Amino acid sequence: MSNLVKQHGKAIYGFCYRLVGNKEDTDDLYQETFLKAMEVRHKMDVNQNPKGFLISIAIQLRKNKRRKFAWRQRIAPTAELNEAVDKVNCTNDETTPEGAVLSNELRSMIQAATDRLDDKLKIPLLMYYTAEMSVDEVSLALRIPQGTVKSRLFKARKALKKILEVESL
Repeated sequence: MSNLVKQHGKAIYGFCYRLVGNKEDTDDLYQETFLKAMEVRHKMDVNQNPKGFLISIAIQLRKNKRRKFAWRQRIAPTAELNEAVDKVNCTNDETTPEGAVLSNELRSMIQAATDRLDDKLKIPLLMYYTAEMSVDEVSLALRIPQGTVKSRLFKARKALKKILEVESL
C-alpha cells in the first residue's frame, strides 16, 4: 500500500483538492481514501489501473459525505461557514508579482467555473486534468464507456468556455 501512496499519492491528493476545494476537507478525503483502500485491497488489482481504483474510492466517499450532509441539513439546517481559500503557490514561470497575481486570479476563475459544473461533467474533467488519467483509465474508474467519457469532457470544456467568456465580459 505504501508503494501506491508513493506512486499515486500526489495525483490523488490533487484530485481530492479539486473535488472538495479546501485543505482541511482534502486532507480528510485523502486519508479516508487510503484507509478505505486498505479495507478493500483484496478487490484491487495493482496491474489494472490502481490510480483509477483509488479515485473511484474518493468519489464514492465524497458522494456519501454529501448525501449525509444533505440529509442533516433537511433535519436541522445550519448556517454555512465561510472558509478561507488556500493561496495557490507561484510557479517558476511567474517571475513578476503581477504575473503571479494574474495567474492566481486565472486559477481561481477556472476553479470557480469548474465548481459550477454538474458532477457528471466535473468528475471526469478533474480526473483527466488534475489526476492526469487517460480516457481509458477514467472510463474504467467510473465504469462508463470511453465514448461517454470523451463526450463529458467535450461538454465540460464547452461549458467552462461559456462560463469564462460570460465572466470576462
